[in-house]
Amino acid sequence: MPSLDLFNQEKKKVGTIQLRDDVFAVDVNVALVHQVIKAQLAGRRQGTAKTKTKSEIRGGGRKPFKQKGTGSARQGSSRSPLNPGGGQTFGPVPRSYEQSTPKEMMRGALRSALSDRVKADRVLVIDEFKLSQVKSKALSDIVAKKLQVEQVLIVDDANKNLELSGRNLSKVKVLRTEGLNVYDIIRHDWVVMTKRAVEAVESRLAP
Repeated sequence: MPSLDLFNQEKKKVGTIQLRDDVFAVDVNVALVHQVIKAQLAGRRQGTAKTKTKSEIRGGGRKPFKQKGTGSARQGSSRSPLNPGGGQTFGPVPRSYEQSTPKEMMRGALRSALSDRVKADRVLVIDEFKLSQVKSKALSDIVAKKLQVEQVLIVDDANKNLELSGRNLSKVKVLRTEGLNVYDIIRHDWVVMTKRAVEAVESRLAP
């Protein structure tokens, strides 16, 4: 069972914390992580692209020229896809890009992503974040000067001051434990979790 040092937000060691092997020390399944990230990003696509077909273009009700005698190919409408201003053939229509991903696959990918960060020594566990007010500068100083990390994902339970303070920081993202996802773990260099967040994640992801 891996153990990590437990720090306060000043990065002073206040103890140690034991992590579950079946959540934070599993074999990393790269293919599974890739598949879940692809599905997660696909679900964010709007899928609202739309072009008009010949029947949806305004006008073109009259035959543009007579059937025979012009030397040109016969035309029944000036809104044909063959003409400028005509409709689109086989153009995009609104659709959903969502991919169905079983819950156990998502949990497995989360375990792999967290284990990868632990093996790389890129996980910090904090006893708790205490911010007396909503202030981005205060959180930025804690992250950069005290914890000395960049591109960091902070995971905690409901902590209003922490969540609001992190909104304007480009290199900091704050998530509640229920919003923890594979893509954000992978795209951030560091994962900082509070002690209660670790307990919540273990309860959620334990096989």
